[in-house]
Amino acid sequence: MAEILSKAKANSGSFYFFFTGKEDLLVAVLDWYLANLRPVLLEPVFQRSKDPIERIFLLLEKYRENILLTEFAFGCPLGRLALEIEPDRRVVHDKIAANFTGWARAVEELLQQAKDKLPPDCDLRQLSRFVLTVMEGAVMQARSYQCIEPFDDCIAQLRTHFDALLARERPPKRAPRPHKTLKRR
Repeated sequence: MAEILSKAKANSGSFYFFFTGKEDLLVAVLDWYLANLRPVLLEPVFQRSKDPIERIFLLLEKYRENILLTEFAFGCPLGRLALEIEPDRRVVHDKIAANFTGWARAVEELLQQAKDKLPPDCDLRQLSRFVLTVMEGAVMQARSYQCIEPFDDCIAQLRTHFDALLARERPPKRAPRPHKTLKRR
């Protein structure tokens, strides 16, 4: 608490006026993350391309830039919290899960925009979670190894997966059958 108060240049009275404790502050931060996912993180990246699949990879490229910019100190705070916070702290884990859901839904929206390019049997919800898992794992590995190679390897495999999905032949659309007109007697 002393470190939080020092960095915030606040005294404990001010803190406790707004928050009941550290967990209450953490919940507020997680609410802020969720509310700002789109305007702060996604929209600036999405302005660089209209192609929904390319937007996914531009987002991953932004993560790569952050990893290199911070000399491998960058990491996803959500991933860290998910692993560090005790499982019985349900309110916090529910907020972390809501943030992961926000990420997955943002990716799923992009996949939905590209669904005409993807195989019809492609489960977009599952694919969005897979993208999120690759992103989280790639960031963690780059940070642990202090090397960008694991990140690049993971993203290259994700690109290969998408290329394979996009290359799968979609069944041809059937021409609509002409309607038979019934003759009246």
